[in-house]
Amino acid sequence: KRQARDPDVKDVLAASNFNTLLVQWLLAYLQRRIGFDVGVEPGAEMKAAIEEAEKRNLPIALIDRDIRITLLRFWKSLGFIEKLKMGWALIVSVAEIDNGQEIDIESLKDQNVIDVVMEEFRKFSPNGARALIDERDAFIAHQLVLLKAQRPEGRILAIVGAGHRQGIAGYLDNPATLPPFASLTAEPRSFPWAKIFGFLVTGLFAFLFAAIWFSGVGLGVILEAFIFWVLIHGILSGLFVLVAGGHPYSALACFSVAWMTSLNPMLQAGWIGAYVEARVRKPPVSDFRKIYETETLTEMVRVPLFKVVLVAAFGNLGSMLGTFLYFIFLFPILGIDPAEVISLGIQNMGIWVAGLI
Repeated sequence: KRQARDPDVKDVLAASNFNTLLVQWLLAYLQRRIGFDVGVEPGAEMKAAIEEAEKRNLPIALIDRDIRITLLRFWKSLGFIEKLKMGWALIVSVAEIDNGQEIDIESLKDQNVIDVVMEEFRKFSPNGARALIDERDAFIAHQLVLLKAQRPEGRILAIVGAGHRQGIAGYLDNPATLPPFASLTAEPRSFPWAKIFGFLVTGLFAFLFAAIWFSGVGLGVILEAFIFWVLIHGILSGLFVLVAGGHPYSALACFSVAWMTSLNPMLQAGWIGAYVEARVRKPPVSDFRKIYETETLTEMVRVPLFKVVLVAAFGNLGSMLGTFLYFIFLFPILGIDPAEVISLGIQNMGIWVAGLI
C-alpha cells in the first residue's frame, strides 16, 4: 500500500512549527504507551476493520481528518493560558505513564464514563475540545453524508471512537447543522499575540534605554544594562539547549543570538539553535518514522530529529524566560531607583523634544 513521503529535517526547519510537532509526538507516545499497557496496539481497531472489509471485498474509506491538520488547528486554537495548561498536563501525563501508573481500560468502555471524561476535557480546554472533538465529528459526518450520496442504496458501517459517536449521530440526524466543510480543513488564523508581545518587548526595551540615557545616570549604567540583556538571554537560552540534550555548538549559537532575536519578533533563538543542531546531528528521513516507533521517552529523546525540535523549543523557552527576568531584576542589579530614573528621563526627553520643535 502506498505511503506518504515522510518529512525530512529541511521540511521541519522550513515549517518552523516546532511546538505543534512536539505536541503531536508526545500525544502519539502517550497513545502507544497506553496501548502497550493494556495490550492493544494503537490503531488496532482500524486495522481490524480494514482486514474484515478486505475479506468481504467491501470498499474502504478513511473518513477522519488528517492528523496534521487536526493538531495544527488544535494548537493554534489555544490561547496562551490554555497552551500552558495543556503543556503541563501533557508533561504530567507522560511522567505518570513512564512511572507505571495503571489504566483501568474497562472503565473507559462505559459510555457514562466516556461522557464524563469528554465533559471534563471541555471544561479544561474549550478551544482544544472544539478542534479535537467537535470539528472531527463534523468532518466525519460530512464524509458519511457524501458517501451515502454516492451509494444511496447501500449501507455504510462507520468505525469511530466512542467519544465521537454522539456528536456524529447528532450531525447525521440534522445535516443542516453541519458547518461548511472548507472551514474544517483550512489552516486556522489565530491572532498574532506572540508577535504583538515581541513588539511590546522591543518598545519597552527601547523606552527604558532612552529613559536611562536622558536621566543622566551615565554611559556606564547604560552599558551595564545592555550587558545584562545580552548575558541573561544568552546564558538561559544556551543552558536550556544543553538541558534538552543539544550539542554545545547549538547552545553556543543560541547564546550568541538570543539577545538579538529577543528584540526581533520575526526571529527566535531556538530556530537558530535547531538549524545548527540539524547540521551537527544530520537526522535521516527515517527519524520521522522512528519517533513513532519508540517505546520509551528516553529512546525518543535520543532520536536526532526529536532532539532538533526539542532544541528549538527549549532555546526559545530560555530566551523568553530571560526577557521576563531582565525586566524584573534590571533596576535592582543597576542599583538605581526605577521611578526616579524613568520620571527624570521622561522629563528630560520632553525638554529635548521641545527644543527640537
